[in-house]
Amino acid sequence: MSPTRSSDGSPPTPRRAASPRPAGPPSTESTTPGAGDKTSPQQERPVPAPRDQTDRAHQAERTDQAERTDQAERTDQAGQVDQAGQVDQTGQVDQARQVDQAEQVDQAERTDRAESSVAPPTRGADGPPELAAQFEDEKPGRVLSGPAGLFFGAVALVVGALALWQVLRPLPQGSKYYLILFLAGILPLVFLAYPADLRIRSRLGGRRTRPAGASPVAARPSAARPGGPTVADWALAALALAACLYPVLPIPLGSGGGGYNAFLDRQGLLVPTDLVMGTALLLLLLEACRRTTGWILPVVCLLFLGYGYYGGLLPQSWPVAHAGLDFSQLVDAFYNSDSGFYGTPLDVAASYIVLFTVYGAVLDLSGAGRFFVDLSTAAFRRSRTAAGRTAVASGFLLGTVSGSGAATTVSIGAVTWPVLRRAGYPPERAGGMLAAAGVGAILSPPTLGAAAFIIAEYLGVSYLQVLGWATVPTVLYYLGILLSVEIDARRSGVRPVAVDASSPWRLLARFGYHFASLVVIIVLLAVGVSATRAVVIATVLAAALSFLDRAHRLTPGRLLAALVAGVRGVLAVTAVCAAAGIITATTTKTGLGPQAAALLVDGARAFTTDPAVVLVLTAVLAAVALTLLGLAVPVTASFVIGWVIIGPALLDLGVATPAAAMFVFYFAVLSEASPPTALAAVAAAAVTGGRLVPTMWQTLRYALPAYLTPIAFVITPAGLGLLGIGGPGRIALATVVVALSVAVLAVAAGGWLPGVGRAGVPERLLAAVAGAVLLRLEALPIAIGVGLAVAAVAGVFVRRRSAGRPGGQAGSPVELREVGQ
Repeated sequence: MSPTRSSDGSPPTPRRAASPRPAGPPSTESTTPGAGDKTSPQQERPVPAPRDQTDRAHQAERTDQAERTDQAERTDQAGQVDQAGQVDQTGQVDQARQVDQAEQVDQAERTDRAESSVAPPTRGADGPPELAAQFEDEKPGRVLSGPAGLFFGAVALVVGALALWQVLRPLPQGSKYYLILFLAGILPLVFLAYPADLRIRSRLGGRRTRPAGASPVAARPSAARPGGPTVADWALAALALAACLYPVLPIPLGSGGGGYNAFLDRQGLLVPTDLVMGTALLLLLLEACRRTTGWILPVVCLLFLGYGYYGGLLPQSWPVAHAGLDFSQLVDAFYNSDSGFYGTPLDVAASYIVLFTVYGAVLDLSGAGRFFVDLSTAAFRRSRTAAGRTAVASGFLLGTVSGSGAATTVSIGAVTWPVLRRAGYPPERAGGMLAAAGVGAILSPPTLGAAAFIIAEYLGVSYLQVLGWATVPTVLYYLGILLSVEIDARRSGVRPVAVDASSPWRLLARFGYHFASLVVIIVLLAVGVSATRAVVIATVLAAALSFLDRAHRLTPGRLLAALVAGVRGVLAVTAVCAAAGIITATTTKTGLGPQAAALLVDGARAFTTDPAVVLVLTAVLAAVALTLLGLAVPVTASFVIGWVIIGPALLDLGVATPAAAMFVFYFAVLSEASPPTALAAVAAAAVTGGRLVPTMWQTLRYALPAYLTPIAFVITPAGLGLLGIGGPGRIALATVVVALSVAVLAVAAGGWLPGVGRAGVPERLLAAVAGAVLLRLEALPIAIGVGLAVAAVAGVFVRRRSAGRPGGQAGSPVELREVGQ
């Protein structure tokens, strides 16, 4: 979905000053005179001499005071270490204190404030689109201007109008006819908006990590590329238009052509012209995917294509062998069937995703994103955990209108990172928090990711039902992040930061109308209105309500710009969905799905024959396979592949269809938080200037409960309560028990029990085992898990008493530097 954008569109380039701590994006602190002063004695700013002398005197005084305080603290710390018998060495504490002193002096040089406060953000959630585009697979890589830009905008408006027309008055020829026209409008725009970029090293995988020491932003080619389409791009766009429109052209072309009905009549009996055009569209889609997502997805598609063609040569005793398909059969399955290019994934992109991206663009231009972040900032104001809570709440609110993890990460990071930095968060820890909150955008109703719409189509249920399934897991996901924020604030000695913001009630009274369109979507879905009509009505309402704010009113020109932006946002996902037809069609024709499912189940049965254990092992193996798959391909393609390959294995073991579908969906989404690619973490590191690998591990730590919670969907029937299926008793029991599991897992990952103190290695191991056992929602495992959790808490109490430290005391600076834990 469309991420929020800033008015100037300039990316916040992370900078590294001479100080040990990297500088982040342009901070809102610099809006106050004196803030952000980075000059050195060799590069003095032209200010009056008395102020220079005063600054130097203040700096010398602060440095001298910090040295005296540091010496006293070292002496006191050494005494405490000797008394408690702890293993921390005085030299290590001294080194950590010196680092902390250097950062305090650096902070004093950067800001000459007497109060610990920051100015309110000037552009709430309007994050920089260029930076978001570098880490977002669904955004074009060129900024088009001149005649090319006008042509692109005109075609995008036609496509957007066609999508709206299909909702209000569907074409009489049927949905496949509409999909052909939609792809004919979108695919040529992909070649105009994305450069060829044949540098394999920079494009391979699309999500590869940067070399050591390189800038995070340099890890991917710049999204805002100068220059327009080349002659080759225009030629490919023209060829794409011809190949897409060929099935509906009413004129004969050689032995083919003749119109839509004639084309359908040749299903299974394609003529040479059909084969040529189908092959051309196959190659063009692979190139479109390469331009938008990198090399991995085209390679995966080619592997499936090769399996379909050469699978007949495999020994027939192998489980994955099949009778073999010739090339004409494959092209027919791709080009002239309902499971190929024009299958369910493309139907979802053309019917749902394009409308929701237009809706997101309208909300963005109407100021909703800015309001959501401003509201989060005002709600928490000044407290030790206010900075972290603001980041998490901003991610959740923006996630309600954006289905993009990386773009949401950039949007909230550009605004909240200065606040997190002032609070004392290291760049890596702050980046992990921002990335985990951003990934939640794909899990947050009512605007889930594209895969959620595919679930509704595959399972033949309403989109509202999918939203209901996602509600409790989303709450548990953000519960885990909030608990981690609370633990970090107490363990790491985070400072309170006062944010000069308006009253949240005043903001709600003035701009609360931005929630109206979200509520309308839910209400309309509840009364039986289709998701497509509901989002169109919500878009019209959001555009009308924009006139309540003079700065963001949607004039006809801005409304057309929102429509174009929505179409731009669906380019890459359309290419991915169309290419996913290669995978689904090959799987259907060869029967690979049931065969691969049997292999997965047989692998679990190789360890045991107990049905319950087999189900658990299968779920674990499926989770690992889905996570590895998600590292290479986008979320949408990961879900499609996972559903046709891994879904049957879960269904064969008796797992309910909704549970299996949501299991695959969640692990496909969590690939954005999984090292070593972790797209959202890469985006967060670009915002904070932190080291990439530690930022990824911090993201994994914050999102850890989300990796285990989906397993509860499938390993017991009671897990359906997490999806809102079953009576109130089942739903309440599943929610409470898994919430306890999330809590103890947060303690295990963070190493701190709020209100008590530090958790040692034994307590953390007990908490981790307790959290895993509690996921099996049966009486005996729940009793064992609760017992282990109580033992872990008791161990923390004993540790606190033996150490003689009061509960909840802030950790030492050494703990603040433990970024990798």
